[in-house]
Amino acid sequence: MIDNPRLELLLAKQGRAIAIALVVVGVLAIGATGWAVANPETTTTPQFDEERVSTEGQTSAIVVQDGPLWSDGDELTDSSVYFLNTTPELTVEPKTTLRNETDGAAIEDANVTHELTLRFDAVRDGAAFWNESHQLLRESPSVETGVATSETTLDIESYRQRQRQLEREVSGVGTVELMLELRVEYDTGRHQGTLTTTTPVTITEDAYWLEESLSDSASHSHRSGTIRTTESRSPALIGGLSVLGTLSLVAGAVVARRSPTDIEAARRAVHEQRYAEWISRGSIPMWIGDYHVSLDTLEDVVDVAIDTNERVVHDHQRGLFAVVSDGVVYYYSDRGLWEETAWPEMDLQDQSAVVDADGELPTGDVSELDGIDEFADADDPDGFEDDEEVWEQL
Repeated sequence: MIDNPRLELLLAKQGRAIAIALVVVGVLAIGATGWAVANPETTTTPQFDEERVSTEGQTSAIVVQDGPLWSDGDELTDSSVYFLNTTPELTVEPKTTLRNETDGAAIEDANVTHELTLRFDAVRDGAAFWNESHQLLRESPSVETGVATSETTLDIESYRQRQRQLEREVSGVGTVELMLELRVEYDTGRHQGTLTTTTPVTITEDAYWLEESLSDSASHSHRSGTIRTTESRSPALIGGLSVLGTLSLVAGAVVARRSPTDIEAARRAVHEQRYAEWISRGSIPMWIGDYHVSLDTLEDVVDVAIDTNERVVHDHQRGLFAVVSDGVVYYYSDRGLWEETAWPEMDLQDQSAVVDADGELPTGDVSELDGIDEFADADDPDGFEDDEEVWEQL
């Protein structure tokens, strides 16, 4: 039935429980397969709207006199350098753009305030120890198609003269730096914030320029809703559950059908395998040995064999394991005592031998008496020699 005695013993002890567990697992797996097919996976993804606010300070200047480079009335825009004699005034135009990045729509209902400041910093060893600020612009322009624009004009020559005056005051102590700062406050209805950007302004005897661009930006996001998507569950999951359920049901049926019912026989098979090197198969005569000692287990017989350096003989016909040492037979049999192992088991209820009134045996099947030949010898072929030892054994 089963080649592994240990597995046979396990099934003999727990076969019913294992079969039930496998069937339960199979039913649950099949049920889970049906549920997975009937209930596709639903995923909820949050949606966000993103608002972006960006600002920049554009510069421009009008040429006031003809020259080799430009003509009177020309306009220079975002130039990298301006000349004092041809463009003495600089126009700064703060421009703030507000848009919804999700759909690209302009944000109309918003409030924006532009503040432009020119600041003189007296600096020593990289740190300012004095400053002077001039507010050039502070206004809240209207927002049209998502854009708010302001404008102011600077007299660069006047600021050049002020810078030279301050430099004379701090001469030998530090330097005077000119900084242009743009500050933008905004409120989109959903988000509020402030953008600040600063650039140094360099003014020489002949020209001036901004060291860096006046630009900054910020982004804000908010949850606008969710998107629900429905997808069939993984084919690997469904297939795996289906295979698991089928295999579990089949395995449960096999275990239930093939599990051994004789626990003692299964346990004895385990012991036989464990002690195989000490056990030999053979036939044990009934009359062997002067004394017969019944032991409780096969392990006890093997222990005796180990102690006496003898072999255990397994008489399969008698269901007997025995060790013979110095005229003493140490044995174990699940049939009982030594005498009870002499004859094969019979169902006496099925035997219909009847003795007639004259005391004669029926002439039919007399196989029940054949066993008496075991005690016959050459001098007593009928096997009824008056021998006390034989009769005691009987």
